[in-house]
Amino acid sequence: MSESKQIHIAAAVITDRAGRVLLVRKRNTEWFMQPGGKIESGERPEVALARELQEELNASFNPDEMVPLGRFTDLAANEPGYMLIADMFRVSTEETHFLPAAEIEEVIWFEPSGNQPLQLAPLTKNHILSMLER
Repeated sequence: MSESKQIHIAAAVITDRAGRVLLVRKRNTEWFMQPGGKIESGERPEVALARELQEELNASFNPDEMVPLGRFTDLAANEPGYMLIADMFRVSTEETHFLPAAEIEEVIWFEPSGNQPLQLAPLTKNHILSMLER
């Protein structure tokens, strides 16, 4: 696939003590996904992620404390015809209450092994949940 049909992002896997994972839904969409966003030119993925988490959740995280989980590729949920390349990081926090900001409409805690009827983004469904269930 050509580079023009790819979107490179940094995204967070944020879990609570109960093993739930934080998911967000952007305004005017139905897909739930990890918080995060596009990496700007010359920006380190973890710095981009810290910026995006501040914008989307109004929450501060130290990029140096983010744990790399790898790079994952799947179909972009909100941009038909695009592939998503995601640098994923585990982000630790004691905070359990996040408020949506910027383009985020909804923030939820999702039980990976539960049967919540949600429309999950391909990256979340195909890669992140299976990683969390291990």
